Amino acid sequence: MGFLLVGLFIVLMFVGVPIAFVIGIVALLGIFNIPYIPEMTVPMKMLNGLDSFVLLAVPLFILAANLMNSGKISIKLIDLALAIVGPIRGGLAHANILVSMMFAGVSGASQADTAGVGKILIPSMVKNGYDKETAVGVTAASSTVGVVIPPSIPMIIFAGITNASVGALFLGGIVPGVLIGLGMMIFTYIVAVKRNYPKTARVEFQKFIKLLLETIPALFTVVIIIGGIISGFFTATEAAAVASLYTLLISMFFYKTLKLKDLPKILVDTLALSSLSLFALATASALGELMSYYQLGVLAQEFFTNNIGTKGLFIIIIILFFLFIGTFMDAIPAMILFVPVILPTALQFGVDPVHLGLIVIITLAIGLVTPPYGLCLLLAAKIGDLSIERSFKGVIPYIAIVVAVLLFIAFFPDIAFYVPKMINPGLF
Repeated sequence: MGFLLVGLFIVLMFVGVPIAFVIGIVALLGIFNIPYIPEMTVPMKMLNGLDSFVLLAVPLFILAANLMNSGKISIKLIDLALAIVGPIRGGLAHANILVSMMFAGVSGASQADTAGVGKILIPSMVKNGYDKETAVGVTAASSTVGVVIPPSIPMIIFAGITNASVGALFLGGIVPGVLIGLGMMIFTYIVAVKRNYPKTARVEFQKFIKLLLETIPALFTVVIIIGGIISGFFTATEAAAVASLYTLLISMFFYKTLKLKDLPKILVDTLALSSLSLFALATASALGELMSYYQLGVLAQEFFTNNIGTKGLFIIIIILFFLFIGTFMDAIPAMILFVPVILPTALQFGVDPVHLGLIVIITLAIGLVTPPYGLCLLLAAKIGDLSIERSFKGVIPYIAIVVAVLLFIAFFPDIAFYVPKMINPGLF
C-alpha cells in the first residue's frame, strides 16, 4: 500500500495538482485503507495541526508585508538603499539586494519581497541597461533572504515542530542572511564592472539624512520584532501582531500612503496567501499521521545508524534531500512532513535543533528559485516578461552563493553562532 501511495503522490504532482491537495488526497486515501485508524483522524489531525498559538504569527507577518507594500513603505526602503549603494557600479542591482535584506527584517516572507520590490526595480533595471536575466535573477535570488533574516515564517513553523527556541532561530539567521546578501553584492559588483552597468549619482548628505529620517519609522519595525522576541518581551505571535498594528499606523498617519478603503483588499489578499500555507500545513499534519503509522521515523533512524557513520555525511544527505524536495514543494509542508522524521537521527548525531533548522530553512529557500516550484522565480519572471529557462539561467550564480553560505553554516556552526551567542548566550 505504501508504494501505491508514493506512486499516487508522484502522479498527482506531475499532472499539476496543487501540493496541498496532493498531500491531502494521499493522506485521506492512505488512512481510509488502514482499518485500525478511524476516518475522523484526517480532519482531527488537520485541525490539530493548526491549533497552535505560534502559527497565528504566519498570517500576521504576511499582513505586515502586505501593509508595507500597499502603504508604499517598500518604496521608501528602495530610495534609502539607492542612496546607500547606488553610487557603486551596478547600483540598482546592489539596491535590489540591500532592500531585500531590509524587507526581510519586517515581513519574513520572500514572495512578498519579490512582488513588492520586483514590480519597481525589475522594470527600472531593464530601462537602465541591465539585461533581463540579471534583473530577474538578482530580484528572485535576493528575495530568498526573506526566510533567513529574521523574522522568518519558516523559522516559526520549524520552532513549532521541534520546540526549538524562536529567538535562537531568529538570532541564528542574522549571520547567514548577511553573508548571503554580501556574497550576492560582491558577485554583482564583479558582473557590473565587467558589463559596465550604470551607477547612480551620489546623494547629497542633507538629502540622505532626510531619507534616513523618513525611513527610520519603517526600519523600527525590525527593532520591535527582533528586539521584543529576543528580550522575551514578546512571543513571536505577539511581535507579529504588534508589527502589523505598527505598520498600519505609520502607513496611515506618518507616511499617509494608506487609506481605510484599502484595508478590505489587503485583508482579502492576506487571507488568500495565508490560507495557501496553512492549508498545506494542515494536510501535511494528516499525512504525518500516516507516516507515523508506517514508522518512517524509525526506519530513517535505523538507516542512518546502520549506513551513515559520521555527522558530516548525515548533514550532506539532509542538504541534498531538501534541495530535491524544495524543487516541487513549499518549505512549510516539507518541514511538517520530513523534519519529525529526521529530528531523532539529527539529535543522535549531535546536531542541535537550531543548527538543523538553519540548514533545512536555507536549503529550502533555494527551492524558491528552482523550477518547477520556484515561486519567487516564477513571480520575478512574470514581472520581467522573461521565460523560466532564461530566468533560471540568471539566478544560477546566486544559487551557488547561497549553497556556499549553507555549507559554511552547516560545517562551521560555532563561527556562525558566535555573534548570536554574544548577544544572548542563554538561547544557545
